[in-house]
Amino acid sequence: MEFLAEFHPRVVHFPIALLLTYVLFESLGAITKKEFLLKGAHLILLLGVIGAFAAVQTGERAEDAFEYWNKEASALMEIHEQYANITIWYFAVLLVIRTFLVFKKKFTNVFKYAFMVLAIVGAYFIYQTGDHGGRMVYEHGIGTKYKINVMEDY
Repeated sequence: MEFLAEFHPRVVHFPIALLLTYVLFESLGAITKKEFLLKGAHLILLLGVIGAFAAVQTGERAEDAFEYWNKEASALMEIHEQYANITIWYFAVLLVIRTFLVFKKKFTNVFKYAFMVLAIVGAYFIYQTGDHGGRMVYEHGIGTKYKINVMEDY
């Protein structure tokens, strides 16, 4: 499954975009009470969670495939991985609870505002995950062809 490692940089941006769009739709839906925004939020959340599972799988393969870890990059990886796991499970739980409430016809205004707040909190986890992942790439060159070529020359 090492071939999945190459897909992480390509896959990871989809759940980031989808989950942040979910936050926007959830917030606008709660504030404006527009049903199409709330239904759109639910669908986008589902797609974002599916994409996040794909990102985590490819990320784990990328971690296994990359051989050139220094101490600082390893520490960043651990934090990135922790936030990625928090993010995926946070939004997965939101999806399950939201789906239950919608199907039971109990997704009332109180829950709409609660989910808006929870979605905004989730955006923090997305930010932290992306920030630590980006720092691995931009500060340490992790996963870049340049870094691999330089390390293989030693």
